[in-house]
Amino acid sequence: MAESRALRDEAIRPRWDPRQEPCVTALTLDGELVERNLVDLLHEADRLRTIEATTPGEKVALIELLLAICYASGTYPTSAAEWPAWVDQHETLQPAAAWLAEPRAGEIWDLFHPTEPLGQNSLLAPFLDQHGAGPAQLVIERVGDYNQFFDHHHLADPRPLPVAQAFRAMLTQHVYGPAGRARISGKATLGPTITNLAATRLGTRIRVIALGTTLGETLRLNMAPVSGPRGELNLSWTTGRERRGFKAKPAGRPVTGPADLHSYLGRSVLLRPTPDGAAVDRVLLGAGELLTLTEEHLQDAVPAKKADGTTKPLWASATRAVWRDAHSLYAAVNEARSSGTRNDGETLYQRLALFPAEDVAPEPGQQPARRVDLWAVGLVAKQTTAIAWVDGTFPFAPGLEACLYVASLRGSQIAEYVATALSKAAYAAWSVEYPNPKPADKAAQIARFDARGRHWAATQEPFEFLMDETTIGEPVPDGLLDYAATVAATARKLLTERLDSLPRNSRGAKAQAAALQRFDDELAHPKAPAELRGEMA
Repeated sequence: MAESRALRDEAIRPRWDPRQEPCVTALTLDGELVERNLVDLLHEADRLRTIEATTPGEKVALIELLLAICYASGTYPTSAAEWPAWVDQHETLQPAAAWLAEPRAGEIWDLFHPTEPLGQNSLLAPFLDQHGAGPAQLVIERVGDYNQFFDHHHLADPRPLPVAQAFRAMLTQHVYGPAGRARISGKATLGPTITNLAATRLGTRIRVIALGTTLGETLRLNMAPVSGPRGELNLSWTTGRERRGFKAKPAGRPVTGPADLHSYLGRSVLLRPTPDGAAVDRVLLGAGELLTLTEEHLQDAVPAKKADGTTKPLWASATRAVWRDAHSLYAAVNEARSSGTRNDGETLYQRLALFPAEDVAPEPGQQPARRVDLWAVGLVAKQTTAIAWVDGTFPFAPGLEACLYVASLRGSQIAEYVATALSKAAYAAWSVEYPNPKPADKAAQIARFDARGRHWAATQEPFEFLMDETTIGEPVPDGLLDYAATVAATARKLLTERLDSLPRNSRGAKAQAAALQRFDDELAHPKAPAELRGEMA
């Protein structure tokens, strides 16, 4: 009787397999949006332009999963020498699609399996009903604090999350989940450290992905050659390798290969389905695995200096747009091509330098024979609260990395100098308008005339135009002159608009004149970038 009941329960319980169920929106080469499962994504990868997502982080997480599947299936280049030609071979992802569709003993892709749920920790099951929260807790961007979401819905809000959306949100948590404390009780569940959320693998740095003209090309561009173990997919916490416990904080475990790296479980999570299996109505979220990462596992990372002079991978900032550091990406490729040493293709940038420089456009104004966009994505977070996704897309053409480096570096330096000039102009207006200020009011009074925030927002488009022009072979000095003129004129206009709040009296007129004169003087100063003075550097 008990056995027959168990069989009946197993027959009627909810199931959801992303290999069979549509779970991702993709854009076809004809511009049509279509829903696809994981197998179809790989099968049609060279006939799809890209995958769509609600946030940059979600798109990165989906690409990470597809890369992990390719590695696990043995679909990857075996050497750096093979890599450039391999990138151009269409239909090379068919073996990965076939591998994914093939059933294998002990491999379960069911999101709602009772003991081996896909991407989850079934050990949380006894605590899910009592300690879980509403399903929106799964969505990084929606959680405001421990009690409310940004949209003022309480954490216990029971409105279900469609299952495909919950699946994608879970993947994003594994990859980008920020550090902090989870709501789950360590004493009442698996151990005290279950509540300590470590920053996940990409939660503290910028991830750079090379984008091709199709999804297939994008995946091939980002697949590193593998000569050693490829590792295994992390399908569930209770399958494969032995996982960490939660009685004490463990040491990071070594990475067994790229399939392991790109599919690791950065969170312990468990989802409860609605009776019909169409949605998720409750979530329990706790600490996940810790990895010991080496330079081998940071092959796309860009080094950046901190304020104290130390170096760490470029990180996301709420106040510094990604484009201001685009020169770091080009510098990495330029160094790989110009160093004269053997290029072993260990990093993304070394592999990009393997493309022949002859791919450059033969004449200015023509599109290069090969163009790759470098897409940089990061999450700005304060403890468990996500503040913003930041991203930027930067063009690259083999052989033009030196020109792109100069254009991006000088472009950033020009924008930085203009921002400093705006700051000094604001101070000049303040010193006239407020001759006897209270020290506590100074910062707010100066901010009244400070146009730097609007300057940075307005400069991104001219910078992107400069980079696009450089990619089609336009002379960098000419492009920088046009860029500098545009940025300077726009900044002066923005400053004038900030000064419009001054009273229409003698002191107001003096303050405005002082600010504009200071701005003009700064741009004409001998130490200003030459382009701001109308000269070539």
